[in-house]
Order: sequence, then structure tokens, then C-alpha cells
Amino acid sequence: MSEAQVFARGGISDILASNQVRDPAKIDLPARLPKCPPVTSHRQRLGYLPPHKAVFVMSDVLAIHEFSDDLAVHFRDINAEWINAMFRLEQTDRDVLENPRARIIDAGGVILFVEASGLGIVGACALQKTGAASYELTKMGVRESARGMKAGEFLLSAIIDRASLLGAEPLYLLTNAKCAAAIHLYEKLGFRHDAGIMARYGARYERCDVAMRYHAGAPG
Repeated sequence: MSEAQVFARGGISDILASNQVRDPAKIDLPARLPKCPPVTSHRQRLGYLPPHKAVFVMSDVLAIHEFSDDLAVHFRDINAEWINAMFRLEQTDRDVLENPRARIIDAGGVILFVEASGLGIVGACALQKTGAASYELTKMGVRESARGMKAGEFLLSAIIDRASLLGAEPLYLLTNAKCAAAIHLYEKLGFRHDAGIMARYGARYERCDVAMRYHAGAPG
């Protein structure tokens, strides 16, 4: 398919395996989507996703899931794995990973997951509300099993779209120069290094030596 399609409720396997849907290009979108104004792009569709629902954004093999309590274990395990591999878990990490609903969702934030067909949940990312309109893009990780599938870029694009819907200003992230591949992806999708963000928020993590702010429309 040339364009992502959005589904409310039901997973990839349920949709594609349905006897009524033999060709994904012929899926009856109006029957599966809540009513919304006409849309022409993947980003526009994301803008009409109802918050905190089980929603799927499908490419050929990837889908985005909203947070649910039964997915919380993936949020914890995926992030603990990469943080421990490269650094060490800090108390602020443990607090968020062990209490994602309280620390992220109930506080006005968002957690999204990416599912790869045949592999299950392979990535997670969060928007943590840190002010009246400010959000930190945090706890983004993708399992090794999905590397090369562009699952990280797919997930990052979805979380940026959601931040735009929320009116995030600023949308920022805190990372470390050792995460070179991730930083390159952030730059590709519109994040820029920002000394002001570092000065204001960088002390949150001992490992933080890179701070970036999102600029819509910035060239990659």
C-alpha cells in the first residue's frame, strides 16, 4: 500500500486474516474508523485519533498501539534493556518504567508502541508532560529483532504527530552522544540541538549530554 491506513480496534493479524478482507487495499475504512473530516495523508489521520484508545496505524508490516495496562511490561522491558546495555538505570528511569500509567498517562502524557507483524511489540516511546504545554519525548527504544525494518522511524513519526495534536511547545528530548544512531534519526525528523533545553531540563539524567528541541518543518 502506498499510504498508511488507520484502524480503531483489532490487530494486524485480525484484520489481514479476516475472511472478509483478502486484499488490504480493499478494506472498508468508513466501517472501521470513527467519523471524521476527509483526510488525505497519514499525518492528518493521526490528528483524528481518539486519545487513549486501542488504535492501529498500519503500513505493510508495522502498526502503532496506544497504551494499555497489559502492554506496560513491554514499555518497561524494552527500555530497561537498552538503558542497561549502554548506561545504567537511574532512579528517574525506574520511577517511570515501573509506574507508566501514573507517571505518564494519568499526568497528561502518551505512550505508543510499535508492533511488527510476526514479531509482536518491538518498540515503545513516551511523551511525558513537564509543563503547561511542554512535553519530553522519552523512553524510546526498539528491540534488536526489529532493526532494519524502520520501526524506530515509524514510531518516532507517530509520537511527533501526537505531540503536534497536543500542542506540545516545546517538544524536546534528552539523550547522550553515545546514542549516535538515535540522534541521527531525531535530526532527520526535525529535532535540533538546543542549549536552552539543556540548561532548563538537562539535569534530569546524569547521562544527559545532548538536548534537542523539535522544529516542525525543519529539513532533515
